[in-house]
Amino acid sequence: MSDAPYKIAAGIIPLLDSALLVVAKEKGFAEAEGVELSLIRESSWANIRDRLAVGHFQVAQMLAPMPIACNLGLTPIGFHTIAPMALGLGGNAVTVSKRLWAEMVEHGAPEGLDPKPAGAALKAVIARRPQSDGRLRFGVVHPFSGHNNELRYWLAACGIDPDRDVEILILPPPLMADALAAGTIDGYCVGEPWNTAAVIAGSGRIVTVKSAIWRSSPEKVLGAQSQWAEQNPEALAALLRAIYRAAEWCAGPENVGELAQLLAGTAYVDRPAAWMLPALTGKIATGSGETTEVADFFLTHDKAATFPWKSHALWFYSQMVRWGQVPHSAANAESALQTYRPDLYRAALKPLGVALPGANSKVEGALQTATPVGSAGASLTLGPDGFFDGGLFDPDELDAYIAAQASGPRE
Repeated sequence: MSDAPYKIAAGIIPLLDSALLVVAKEKGFAEAEGVELSLIRESSWANIRDRLAVGHFQVAQMLAPMPIACNLGLTPIGFHTIAPMALGLGGNAVTVSKRLWAEMVEHGAPEGLDPKPAGAALKAVIARRPQSDGRLRFGVVHPFSGHNNELRYWLAACGIDPDRDVEILILPPPLMADALAAGTIDGYCVGEPWNTAAVIAGSGRIVTVKSAIWRSSPEKVLGAQSQWAEQNPEALAALLRAIYRAAEWCAGPENVGELAQLLAGTAYVDRPAAWMLPALTGKIATGSGETTEVADFFLTHDKAATFPWKSHALWFYSQMVRWGQVPHSAANAESALQTYRPDLYRAALKPLGVALPGANSKVEGALQTATPVGSAGASLTLGPDGFFDGGLFDPDELDAYIAAQASGPRE
């Protein structure tokens, strides 16, 4: 390893979706590409962002909207970031306290993980909540996160105003279950295994999952310092190939047990391997005594799971506008669009002959069934995808989509 031509330090957070980076290192895929990959665990997304900004890391596991926020000047330390690769689809869930769940059941919340009836029940609970009790409090991991976006989208689509009817707080992922148990928060949206942690502790009930709110939706990306990427194109391409091979390995059912053990290591998630298995198998123990099958809970390879779609970047941007994080302008939209770099992904992976989408953007929510699509290389199937409320996002109609979004709940 010491003779590897490329030395790359990557920041990670103790989450299941660090899997691709962990496997790239631990299974030798990085070494095979001439990359000496160092993984440095951090406790918060703010630390990941800041250490990437000051050059401690060349790349990092990042929240999918975070590089966009960096490029829009929404971070304390200004620096330019690109996202040349996604690190999987799905992987999140929304968990509430057992007390709140009991109230939701009284108002019609069903078993299972359907976001629509769960949201209706939560709305009824909020409507009948005494004003003296204050607002329900929900945790998310960062303002510029898929968690914040999907939680807000779910609430708003169910007629709950995320800014007036509830309070949304920021907490690091490993603290979520403890905060729920302590009564500091009433619910949260976070990546695995921190929903399963509350189920195992007996303090929480998973009410819905990311892949039900927005099917085939992105969660983390590989963020890279733009300057480093421009100066080291061969190193970045080698790393992308290693991560792609890791994604293929992670998708093999025969590797689930070993993957759980790798992630459980003290350098990574540092929790029992059993905590990883629900998300890796799609057999989600909700906390009500039943297990619900979610086939696409966390995807590492299928459905072009590592492709950095520009339509994903623009949807995240649309939510930043929707919730008042940034004003809409042609320049801001272009900045978001150029943050995701499928051109670099294509250039790195083309020599491998892998399936590459024929386009860089797609209409999100257009595919109702699994659909073979035009691709370069091997065959590729996308979908089903889309939002639980039937919404569509056409990146070519960004202005109209933003204009149609209310800043509060949509009935």
